[in-house]
Amino acid sequence: MNSLLARWQKVSPDLRRFFWATFLYGLGAAAFDSVFNNFLHSRFDLSAFARTFLEFPRETPGLLTVVFAGMLFFVGSRRRAAWAFVLSAVGLALMGTLSVHYAVMLGWLFLFSVGQHLWLPLSSSIGMELAANGGDGRRLGQLNAVRNAAAIVGSGLVFVLFWLFPLPLEAGFWVASLTFLIGALVLFRLTPDAPQKAQVYWNFPKEYRRFYALTILYGSRKQIFLTFAPWVLVSVLGQPVTVIAILLTTGGVLGIVFQPLLGKAIDAWGEKTVLALEAFLLIFVCAAYALGPLLLSPFWALVVASTCFLVDQILMSVGMARATYLKKIARTPGEVTPTLTMAVSVDHVFSISVALGGGILWFTFGFWTVFLFGACIAALNLFTALGIRETWLIPKVTRLTKN
Repeated sequence: MNSLLARWQKVSPDLRRFFWATFLYGLGAAAFDSVFNNFLHSRFDLSAFARTFLEFPRETPGLLTVVFAGMLFFVGSRRRAAWAFVLSAVGLALMGTLSVHYAVMLGWLFLFSVGQHLWLPLSSSIGMELAANGGDGRRLGQLNAVRNAAAIVGSGLVFVLFWLFPLPLEAGFWVASLTFLIGALVLFRLTPDAPQKAQVYWNFPKEYRRFYALTILYGSRKQIFLTFAPWVLVSVLGQPVTVIAILLTTGGVLGIVFQPLLGKAIDAWGEKTVLALEAFLLIFVCAAYALGPLLLSPFWALVVASTCFLVDQILMSVGMARATYLKKIARTPGEVTPTLTMAVSVDHVFSISVALGGGILWFTFGFWTVFLFGACIAALNLFTALGIRETWLIPKVTRLTKN
């Protein structure tokens, strides 16, 4: 403990503030997620179809991230991160107080989501800016672990508050809004950086083609996990929502330990090895999702699907390797943030398409076809990752455990 405190005191003020901002983001996002579905059911009594359709206005800001970021080109990335928190805080405050009609609530949800999606690329680019030379992966791993820990704390905080006090569901939004507002104040204290030219956000240089290919494959793979993996557990294996909650919490706890190690592995082994290993594992994960319920008894099918769910959730963290890869191949440091921002928009184009296409496959041919499609995506991802050019180094195990 004393060693950790000593190391924390040596951290630069900007990095300390960014760690706190990341923690506050995870706390606020978890508080929102904990009450959002209950709020929709209680206030608007949405059908299953309407709840599914709601993801489109919620994810539309992801498609438009590059547009909003381009409009804010005159603001440096650190100030833009602070304003992203402000937008999320305002959206949640309004959702908790002025959701008089469903359409009005969608407007506040859109505003909150704009802030969320603006923050996504900035959390990686600013984190790498604040990393020591050669330690980008390690720093992103630490930040992801902090966010995981905050999510667990945020969910627990909401549980305790609603257990102890007769609060309306909107109180969860107010707690989250206050958390984002405090995070904005912390980010405003970061040393400001220079803004980028607007046109930088709209470039597709040939040097970044492989990065965008990896982004497209990630967006496709991500949606299969987020949308269809829970469906297997709930609709195919008949598990209650508590099982999903337990698996998500377990995955979050494992991530606190795994993500810093993953960050160190990226620094030690290189992005090519880590991304290729992720893709290789996902081929078997998708195959197990598809074949387990068909070939195994209900008990063992649940064990296999739950294991796949946890592995899949942990492997989502490998996304940090794409960010560090981009930093290494970037033509100039100033192109890292704009390219990560464009990647968020590209990601959402394909993730939404996969959600629609996967739904058609599921209801037309069966759930297993979605995951065989996912295995094909993973195989293509493996081929793309193996095409990364980098110097192969024999990693030393000590690099994964030191510090």
